[in-house]
Amino acid sequence: MAIALRTLFRFGPLIFAFGFLAPLAAQIIEALEIIPPFGLAPLTVGLALAGLLGLAAQLRGRWV
Repeated sequence: MAIALRTLFRFGPLIFAFGFLAPLAAQIIEALEIIPPFGLAPLTVGLALAGLLGLAAQLRGRWV
């Protein structure tokens, strides 16, 4: 159990990015009526943006 929690917390920035930031970004895109390029869905763009932010936080070890 401890190993599972340790692994879960190690990937915390990515989990937060995909679980919270991606849907938030998608809702902001829809609320501002921004049309994503190449006919992508707002959630796809939100997942890409959140993935980049989460990956940067994961590699650097902090969000700021």
